[in-house]
Amino acid sequence: MGVSGSGKSTIGQKLARRLAVPYAEADNFHSPRNVAKMRAGRPLDDEDRRPWIDAIAVWLAEHVEGGGVVSCSALKRRYRDRLAAAAPDVFFLHLVGSAELIAGRLAAREDHFMPVSLLRSQIAALEPLAGDEPGVVIPIDGTPEETAALALAAVKEGTPVQDR
Repeated sequence: MGVSGSGKSTIGQKLARRLAVPYAEADNFHSPRNVAKMRAGRPLDDEDRRPWIDAIAVWLAEHVEGGGVVSCSALKRRYRDRLAAAAPDVFFLHLVGSAELIAGRLAAREDHFMPVSLLRSQIAALEPLAGDEPGVVIPIDGTPEETAALALAAVKEGTPVQDR
């Protein structure tokens, strides 16, 4: 989980390979309407996100037994609660970094619908993991390999959310 540009797709794919489980890219669950709205520089609201979160929850429920990794912003607690209701053993990896680092990554991306201009709205909407949520905060200031190694260790250890 995390804002756009935090590395969810890159780390999610690496983690899924290392765990030998299926991977799903949450961007692929967005409706064409949502993608068009973001491409136009307009942030999604809760109503836009509801069917998207529900579709991701279905994917998670279908992968409860064998496991899986899905990259999803899951910016708000209520979204994460919906995902956890579908997959009670869900474990969130909150990828965090400075706004400057993430903005630089967004600016360097090609062929993605999420413009840098929406980063501020995502940061404003973000509700960090709470101490009672299953997950851990992972810094993204290292290389993708270093970040993936931290993510893998956290998943294997079931490390709780750390003090922020």
